[in-house]
Parts: sequence; C-alpha cells; structure tokens
Amino acid sequence: MSSLSLAVRDSGTMLRRNLLHARRYPSLTLNLLLTPIMLLLLFVYIFGDTMSAGMGGGGADRAEYIAYLVPGLLLMTIGSTTVGTAVSVSNDMTEGIIARFRSMAIHRGSVLVGHVVGSVLQSIVSVVLVGAVGVAIGFRSHDASVLEWLAAFGLLVLFATALTWIAVGMGLVSPNAEAASNNAMPLIFLPLISSTFVPVDAMPGWFQPIAAYQPFTPAIETLRGLLLGTEIGHNGWLALAWCAGLAVLGYVWSTKRFNDDPK
Repeated sequence: MSSLSLAVRDSGTMLRRNLLHARRYPSLTLNLLLTPIMLLLLFVYIFGDTMSAGMGGGGADRAEYIAYLVPGLLLMTIGSTTVGTAVSVSNDMTEGIIARFRSMAIHRGSVLVGHVVGSVLQSIVSVVLVGAVGVAIGFRSHDASVLEWLAAFGLLVLFATALTWIAVGMGLVSPNAEAASNNAMPLIFLPLISSTFVPVDAMPGWFQPIAAYQPFTPAIETLRGLLLGTEIGHNGWLALAWCAGLAVLGYVWSTKRFNDDPK
C-alpha cells in the first residue's frame, strides 16, 4: 500500500472514531450549540425591536434585525463547536490513547486529520441547525443567487477548517480538558466583540479597529453580503486571508506540537 493510500485509509478510520465519539457523547456539542441558539432567541425576541430601531434610526423592524443577526451567529456557532475539538484532543493526549496509536502501524498524521475533518463536519451540521432555527423565526435570503449560496457554504467550510486547526493546537498544549476549554474561550468571545450584533460604525471610535480587523468581522460581513445581497467590499479578501493564515498557523503549530511529544 502506498503512503498516500495508507494516510487516506487511516485518516478515514480516525474520522469514524471521532464521529462515533460525537454520537455517543453528544452533551458537549449540544451544550456549545445552545449558546448561539439562546443568543439568537434572546436578541430577536427580547432586544430585537430596540436594536433594530437603534440601527435603522427609525421604527423597529424585527425582521430586518433577524436578517442582520443570523449570519454572525452562524460563524459564532463554528467558534463554539470547535471548543469541543480542543477538549477532545486534550482528552486523547492525556488519557494515553495517543501513546497507543503511536505504537501501532498507522499513519502518524491521521490522528489530527481525523479530529479536523470530524470537527468541520460537526461544525457544518451545527450551522445547519442554527440556520434552521433562524429560518423558523423569520430569516430569509431572497436576494442570494445559487452561486452566492455556494460561496457562502465554501466560506463556512474554510472558516471552520481554520478555527479547527487552531483548536487542535490549543488542545495539544493543554494539560487537561478544563484547560483546553479555557484556552479555546477566545473562539466564543471574539464574535461578541465583532459585527455580529451591531455594525462596527456604531461602536466607540477607539474600539472600532479592534472589532473591524479581528478574524470574525470580515467573515461575518462577507457571509452577510452573500446571503443578503449587500456590498462585501474588501471584507471578502480579508476573510480569505484570515482563513488561510489561521489554517496555516494552526496546522504548523499542531503538527509541530504533536510530533514533538515523546514517542
């Protein structure tokens, strides 16, 4: 068997292992998924009229605010889901299963690939569930073409892949699951200080650069533009640059940390 065939076979085995773990122990994924759903319901039904009136400078329009809010919460869902990846990787490292894998004739990188692909699949499923809740409470995307929907899906996959590699690195450097969860908290916190809930222009002037140039805001504005037919501007290139940069950084960090561990 060639090296490539071995890598694909073993990565597939590790992917099935991680998906089985997610199916047998769904509580972590469900708990993380509840955060964006609860925020969606809270901001729509409790703050929706006030927020939409403040943003529009006129009468309240909850439907308009739903359209604004949902794209940001879809990306926040990805950040929340990847926290579970950091915890899962940390558990594997501390419970001895990695040492067992290293004693077996399997492709070394397949362990990380299995975690990454499994997490990306879970992230997309979680995004679909949150999106379904958004549609149920009134979100509509009338102006998006088929090409824009495909581009939006591609952006979600790219963003999930980038954050997952970062989460894998966080899990590898954490001494236990609790530390991994704490280390990955920025993946949940950063969307809260992005353009998820209000436009960057509505924030204090000194804070606007922080919100505008972090990873989530360009991705949110790009996704919002694709789904709602609004202008994307330079955000598309910024989002792609962040995805590529985070993916490369996470991959290099994760593989180096994994390979540096005692054999």
